[in-house]
Amino acid sequence: MRREGFTKIGRVLAGLVLATLVGGAGDKPTPLDAAHWRPAFARPDHAPTPTDNPATPEKIALGAKLFEDARLSGSGDVSCASCHQADLSFSDGVDRHVGHDGQPLDRRTPALWNLAWGLSFFWDGRASSLEAQAMGPIENEREMAGNLENALRALDADPPMRKAFAAAFPDDAAVTQANLGKALAAFQRTLVSPETRFDRWVEGDDKALEGDELAGFALFVGKAGCVACHQGWRFTDEAFHDIGLPSEDRGRGPVLGVSAANHAFKTPSLRERVWSAPYMHDGSLATFDAVVAHYADHVVQRPTLSADLPRRIELNEQERALLVAFLNTLSSDDPPRPASLPSKAMSWGGDEKAIPTSTVSQKDRRFTPGAIIMKVGEALRIVNDDTRVHNVRLDGPGKSFNSDAQNPGDTVTIGFDGAGHYDVICGIHPEMRLSVEVTQDR
Repeated sequence: MRREGFTKIGRVLAGLVLATLVGGAGDKPTPLDAAHWRPAFARPDHAPTPTDNPATPEKIALGAKLFEDARLSGSGDVSCASCHQADLSFSDGVDRHVGHDGQPLDRRTPALWNLAWGLSFFWDGRASSLEAQAMGPIENEREMAGNLENALRALDADPPMRKAFAAAFPDDAAVTQANLGKALAAFQRTLVSPETRFDRWVEGDDKALEGDELAGFALFVGKAGCVACHQGWRFTDEAFHDIGLPSEDRGRGPVLGVSAANHAFKTPSLRERVWSAPYMHDGSLATFDAVVAHYADHVVQRPTLSADLPRRIELNEQERALLVAFLNTLSSDDPPRPASLPSKAMSWGGDEKAIPTSTVSQKDRRFTPGAIIMKVGEALRIVNDDTRVHNVRLDGPGKSFNSDAQNPGDTVTIGFDGAGHYDVICGIHPEMRLSVEVTQDR
């Protein structure tokens, strides 16, 4: 989306929200004007890509590999994916990640969805491109503490990686910092959040949202004034606002050298936020309910407070619940995983080199088959060929195993070195059950 197009949409939205707020000043809520709001939140038909870093399948594939490569860190055991976890909206599920010095980092790990449309990056906007942003955490001594010269040397010494760079950059096949940044940025631009029920409503499906969700949307664009900052299909105006959090972090101010921007942070997108709690730049609010309560009750009054922030929002308990119901419609039912991200293969028990002799499918929230007989020394492969995130938990004679989040395409291979009965369930969908009987090989 062009910058001028973004500005034009912002002007339209600002006018609409002003009219709605004025119209909603009485006791009765203003009816939701779907004809106005559907176009304002319509998704674009493609993701933008810069002319100096056009996307190619080879470049995206390289970026996905580098995203998971711990050689970019100083310790050799931290990758971009260590903090930006796919099943947590490419965040990490904690308020502030612990840094290399053993202390919490200054700010919350931000989610990565829909950054292809971004105008600046990091909570304080100090990076002007995804290519520049990618270098920041790698070199930060408290985050990945990487040495780029050493990392590039290690990648260049790896024949498959060198071949991947050559395929991604046929006109300049060198393993360089510039190409590293371009590959990581190309991959990140593929992280586009999928459509949700809200998008189906925007496209004209009146039955896609429940009554309480539509009522919450009417509050969002009306009485609560959320749309003043959370604009457009990504629900962000790409601007920086002091929203009155009790934090000493000055945010955008020092980056600009402008004290009026102190305590201002970039408006985060609301897409797929169910999976990225806790919220705010410091991770201080654990739930959507707490976020709504902050704006209604706990805004710290100070001179730098954003002019776009309503100074007083009176919301009763029912209205707060309606807002939360609407916010949930902006996330998928299960954590989405982009096709550009390589699938994971996890293994446990037995001989790691053993070739799986049996395969069980996870599809439509069931194991198929639901029972299996194996012999000691054999290995079982469980593949998630569903559209949902699953998990594998195994209990048996003196043994237990709990896999990580198992995203679509991920596999778990389990080896059995002892006879007995083993029960396997999905920890996310406990109704999924698999019975494994392991016998002695005679």
